Amino acid sequence: MSTSLVLRRVSMVALAAIGATIGATIGATAGCGSRGDSSTSSRTALHAPAIGAVAPVYAAHTLDDSTVTLAAFHGRVVVLNVWATWCQPCKEELPQLQALHQQFATQEVSMIGVSVDAAGSGSDVREFAKAHGLTYPIWLDPDHDFALKFLTLGVPETFVVDRAGVIRWRQIGALARGDTTLSAAIRAALGS
Repeated sequence: MSTSLVLRRVSMVALAAIGATIGATIGATAGCGSRGDSSTSSRTALHAPAIGAVAPVYAAHTLDDSTVTLAAFHGRVVVLNVWATWCQPCKEELPQLQALHQQFATQEVSMIGVSVDAAGSGSDVREFAKAHGLTYPIWLDPDHDFALKFLTLGVPETFVVDRAGVIRWRQIGALARGDTTLSAAIRAALGS
């Protein structure tokens, strides 16, 4: 196994541990304990949407500044890839995502990139997408609403949402070159 792959896997485990710690801290401070006392009953714990759960309600802006919602894609399989122009692992997985977009172009699959770059960077994101040959839609999320609703740990992260709006697959971190799990998840979601 190559050193970079080992380091990537170690990083992923570390991110997962940090996320679990943060999640436990948020849950503890939000009063999700099982005591059931009335002093904590009005608090709500934050939980990442699970595989098999309905995707959160989510809206963003396109590069043309139109508002778009995930709900508008009901009836299609949606691949949501959260990324940023400054993220090197994001850049490395873009060719694979573009290839999957082309592979599934004739099926009811929508590949969507969700950029978390800063507000006002739409033109930079547009140029970045053009330079990397991306032909699928890019949504802008400078306020990190996606991260708040899906409780992502960072970028990149990828989700597959089926035709009924149910989360069927999640990848924390970049797709490894040659990894076929995303295409398998898309095919499975098409069949569900």
